This record gives sequence, structure tokens and C-alpha cells, in this order.
Amino acid sequence: MTISGRRIGVLGGTFDPPHIGHVEIARAVRSALLLDEVLLVVANDPWQKSGSNHISPAEDRLAMVASAVDGINGLRASSIEIDRGGPSYMIDTLSELADAAPDDQFFLILGADAAAGIPTWERHEQLPPLATLVIVDRPGVDPIRLPPDWKVIHLQGPGMDVTSSRLREALEQGEMDEAAIAPAVREYITRHELYTVHHV
Repeated sequence: MTISGRRIGVLGGTFDPPHIGHVEIARAVRSALLLDEVLLVVANDPWQKSGSNHISPAEDRLAMVASAVDGINGLRASSIEIDRGGPSYMIDTLSELADAAPDDQFFLILGADAAAGIPTWERHEQLPPLATLVIVDRPGVDPIRLPPDWKVIHLQGPGMDVTSSRLREALEQGEMDEAAIAPAVREYITRHELYTVHHV
């Protein structure tokens, strides 16, 4: 049974690994826009990255996101793209969410860098009716100009300079940034020997 009329945030990503910046953005947007829930949607096959980068297995990335948000009210890891399989396109994800809960209102959360890449997304022109775009701005990144039919909200981010790619590089060198990765995620990485040289 679906609860109607909810305000749902959607924060998609590879989350390889998830870090404190992901969590803080989700919490900040949920608070600012009074969202009922923010779904951290883990990509199954991030098509713009596959083939050029080593990507951890989807089940590991989902488990890490679930660990990162465990116990945080209003934040939830979502396996919708993993369950669907194949390349992960946000248009398919939002369409599936809207079909399952037609009375809900969706807010697609993106960092300024990711928002700049929207014109390269699969069927991006079909997104406006499905969700309000929430762009988390940061200094030094010019806001993207979108057609007038797009509903866009700009918010200031928590100002955390952390990226998954830099964390992966450090982890591959045997270094763990304890301030940027939640304890439960650090424990999962260590236990499953992720990002060690033999996984690269």
C-alpha cells in the first residue's frame, strides 16, 4: 500500500564509495525542502563510466550506502536500478517511481558538476514533467542554463570538498580518510577488501 502525496528526494550515483558528502547533501536538501524521504539510488551500470573505470560490484556499493544511512531518519538506500538491471538511466528510474506512486512529488538532487552534464543524459528532455531539479551549488561552478520548462531549485551545499574518486585513490594506496567515510562503511571496505590492489 502506497502512501500518497509524499515529497521524495532522489539522489542517484555510483557511490564508489559513498562518503560523508553524499549523506550531508541528502540531509541538507531534505531539511531545506521538507522532504518526507531521500532515496540514495545506487546505479547498477553507470553507463557514462562503465568501460573507462573499474567499478565495484553493485551489491557492495548498495551495502555501503545502506550502512552509511543506517539510523538516519528520512534517508534510505534504494536498489531500484540494480533490481531493473542493465544500464542505469535516471529517466527510467523516475518513470518507475512515478508509476508506482503517481501522487508523490519527486525532487532530483544533483551536485553542480553533475547538473552540468544533463545535456548528455539519455532522454534528458523527458525529465521535466517527472521531477523538480534540485541543484546543490558550490563556489567556482557556474550554474547550468536549462530550458524554461524545467522546474529548478538552487541550494547551497554543505561545502565539503570530498569526492569518491579521490577516496578510491587513497584507499588503493592503503590510506583511509576516516573523516570522510562513515565508520560502518570503513568496516565494510576493510572486511570485504575493497579498493585493494588486487581488486583494481
